Amino acid sequence: MLSRSFARASRAIAQQKRFLSLHEYRSAALLEQYGVGVPRGIAATTAEGAYEAAKKLGTNELVIKAQALTGGRGKGHFDSGLQGGVKLISTPEEARDLASQMLGHKLITKQTGAAGKETTAVYIVERRDARTEAYLAILNDRASQTPIIVASSQGGMDIEGVAEENPDAIKTFKVDLKEGVTDKLATEVASVLGYTDEAIPEAAKTIQNLYKVFEERDCTQVEINPLSETPDHKVLAMDAKLGFDDNASFRQEEVFSWRDPTQEDPEEVEASKYGLNFIKLDGNIANIVNGAGLAMATMDIIKLYGGAPANFLDCGGTATPETIEKAFGLILSDKQVNGIFVNIFGGIVRCDYVAEGLIAAAKTFKLEIPVVVRLQGTNMAQAKELIDKSGLKLFAFEELDAAAEKIVELAPKA
Repeated sequence: MLSRSFARASRAIAQQKRFLSLHEYRSAALLEQYGVGVPRGIAATTAEGAYEAAKKLGTNELVIKAQALTGGRGKGHFDSGLQGGVKLISTPEEARDLASQMLGHKLITKQTGAAGKETTAVYIVERRDARTEAYLAILNDRASQTPIIVASSQGGMDIEGVAEENPDAIKTFKVDLKEGVTDKLATEVASVLGYTDEAIPEAAKTIQNLYKVFEERDCTQVEINPLSETPDHKVLAMDAKLGFDDNASFRQEEVFSWRDPTQEDPEEVEASKYGLNFIKLDGNIANIVNGAGLAMATMDIIKLYGGAPANFLDCGGTATPETIEKAFGLILSDKQVNGIFVNIFGGIVRCDYVAEGLIAAAKTFKLEIPVVVRLQGTNMAQAKELIDKSGLKLFAFEELDAAAEKIVELAPKA
């Protein structure tokens, strides 16, 4: 049975850790640039700023929303004692008071677990009534290798719950890469959202504009929940979650300048600077592997022999002496680690380079825990010779099963 953290690693690897997420207020501003209707709102990073934002909006029908990258904010709670990250307010004074209890505090939700996420801003938004709350998302479908639009008339709630209880309420539409979202397709999608006839034309145009955001901004997802029809038949994106492909950061400088590193795991952020894909788990045997598929196989075989992986660390094609040393620094910060398993297939990566990095790291960190090394590929013989002559507590193997069995033997669970 996989542990929760192991399952988390599987999900993260499947997603390839290739996306940037933005705060709601950033997403709303971007959607507005593309002609998508959003409620009037102003973000603030201080309690006084929240007061001024509420005054400027000039209405007593307001909502204050904690800006933390997690779902379920409304049902969460803060380490300040405040319950709920989304509150209805009617005065600037309320905005100031609630902002002081949100800003700089951790918002704890089902998604974040006990660690929570720091609230770095609040978003003061004009409250708008909704006649109908729908759901709309644009995603890349790996199976068909085309974008798809997922739509439902049952928005404003957990879409996973809708999928479980009433799967027929969710409709999926493929988008032809050459044609994009045509008028016909946009109208077809709009017609399943549960809107009145008066709102269908604006809904169709909104869907086309959302696809334009998806395409032009290199998005991995555009999720609007709810996408609402107001009593006067306007269509508004009441809440938005946008994800962006990290590989496109070079041409999406504006979007990536909005990244909030406080919302990301500090170790994962540090690892990404060196081209390392790192996810911390709850075991005791650390792994350094090149390639996501090989990393999954490595964790599987450690589990098979009775061990528990302490991390997922994919160094990809960047396994150099420098990155190997950085990888050791990351995994050794976990005090539960009592053994390290290095599993490198040297195609692009040279095994002797990896060996040099291992030896340097072992000396730098004065390693006293066992390190089992399985190297296959380019310059494998030279790598084994370097390791054997190092005089360090490094155990070299050619076969995966034998290597995995050895590290589990040398690094028993506490």
